Amino acid sequence: MSAGRDAAGEAIGRLVPAILDALAVLEHAARHLDPETLAALTQAVGERGSDLGPALAAARALDWPEGLIPVRDCMERAGQAALGGLDGLAGAMAAPDPLRAAYRATRAYGRGCEAIYPLAPFMSAVSRFFLTPEAREDAALAARLSAQPGREGRGTMSLGGPPGSRGAAALYVPEDHDPARPAPLIVALHGGSGDGGGFLWTWLRDARSRDCILLAPTAIGRTWSLQDPALDGENITRLVAQVASGWAVDPARMLLTGMSDGGTFAYLHGLAAGVRFTHLAPVAAAFHPIMASVADPARLRGLPVFILHGARDWMFPPETAERAASLLVQGGAAVRHEEIADLAHCWPREANGRVLDWFLGGGRSPLVA
Repeated sequence: MSAGRDAAGEAIGRLVPAILDALAVLEHAARHLDPETLAALTQAVGERGSDLGPALAAARALDWPEGLIPVRDCMERAGQAALGGLDGLAGAMAAPDPLRAAYRATRAYGRGCEAIYPLAPFMSAVSRFFLTPEAREDAALAARLSAQPGREGRGTMSLGGPPGSRGAAALYVPEDHDPARPAPLIVALHGGSGDGGGFLWTWLRDARSRDCILLAPTAIGRTWSLQDPALDGENITRLVAQVASGWAVDPARMLLTGMSDGGTFAYLHGLAAGVRFTHLAPVAAAFHPIMASVADPARLRGLPVFILHGARDWMFPPETAERAASLLVQGGAAVRHEEIADLAHCWPREANGRVLDWFLGGGRSPLVA
């Protein structure tokens, strides 16, 4: 039994770092996907190589002790997802639509994170991966997050169906959430072909580090109901109410953010009368002047809005964000506009911290041209 546990320990020590390294590669690739640099990016992933394949094969060859089989299963699913993502990226240029193939490959990041996250309370390397660089040095935070593994109503879970189900949502509640201390709420809306189960991981590291509850709904249809905002809007309202009834949410700190179609829907829903969100942060979103003209004037006055857009965005040009910022300022909103020089039509993960600084600090920043 001891020899078996020793071999399993060695396999864990080899496989976990390989999984986390592969996830980091997928995360980097998702941030830098761009039609102009796609060929070089996918080539670099292919030439870089990975220890994951051999480590996964070695783990599969072991006769695992019964008590470690759940650990093995988490690593197996995470490793398989991450390896598939790397292979998909490396071979994207051979696909009929290379950019679409590369985007599809990077979605393995969410599946890999979902599979390995249950090990975070027990493995410091996994826990550190799901913290911001600054929070990784906070020993007290690490201790609080791992103090009660498996605590009911904490960590990641689903509302309304399995992760990615239409109209359902993925939810993260900090492991150390205290009902006596209402937490800020982040509601993050996926892009047009995504889902909440995958998009949750775009924000989880920051939410976990900053003690925020994170909700990632999935659109009812193929994408958000841009032509009928009430359809998805009512579902989001219902999901937010469900979270607020089950956990302590701070009603004065509720952020609605989203990417691409999700960012556009953050405008449509977030500017409507009666919506409870205190801050909006659309990213890489489309914006039509009619959105400002039909927005509730009372809602718009003083509303903190942080607009993020890439200078290299090939789907919605940066002028889209400039026009949105100008029109919203004219309507009385408190707008911050940031154009990121090297960003294409991707989520700027490095900006999450700046958005949270703005959101948690009050958010009333002047327009940045």
